[in-house]
Amino acid sequence: MSATHKKLGARHKARKRAVDLLFEAEARDVDVADLAEERRDLAAKDESVAPVPAYTVTLVSGVAEDLDRLDATIESYLHEWTLERLPAVDRAILRLAVWELFHATDVPPVVAVDEAVELAKQLSTDDSPAFVNGVLGQVVLVAPQVRAAAAATSQRPEGPADEPEDDEPRRSE
Repeated sequence: MSATHKKLGARHKARKRAVDLLFEAEARDVDVADLAEERRDLAAKDESVAPVPAYTVTLVSGVAEDLDRLDATIESYLHEWTLERLPAVDRAILRLAVWELFHATDVPPVVAVDEAVELAKQLSTDDSPAFVNGVLGQVVLVAPQVRAAAAATSQRPEGPADEPEDDEPRRSE
């Protein structure tokens, strides 16, 4: 087994664990980042509890931080549906995949979509893989602009910090 295959397998397991945590947090109405931290602590104390991969924590934390935008994006591509009408597991899969499309620059878009479709095959209804693929097929079209906007915003100076203060002497040439 190649290192690349192993890495993809580890990422797949991390994504599945993230979907499980997102699903559970919604069902229990608890904060998903807190739930992930609770599970990490439990795994450290009890070896019968599977450890929570670092990428899982990255995913659930990212989804939690950007939930409103992720939901608005998903909702904008649901034709004659609402987010609330979707199976909870499909919501979790879509949120995770859209977060990866928008923020995980080390994950090619085709991988994010393929992983989401695979998770839908494993965890949801017979109709879900095609549905998830259809929604994400639309999101993929806007993801490059979202990533570019985020990159431009993060590289822009924070404001007047780069300008000299009024009481600083100015050089004249």
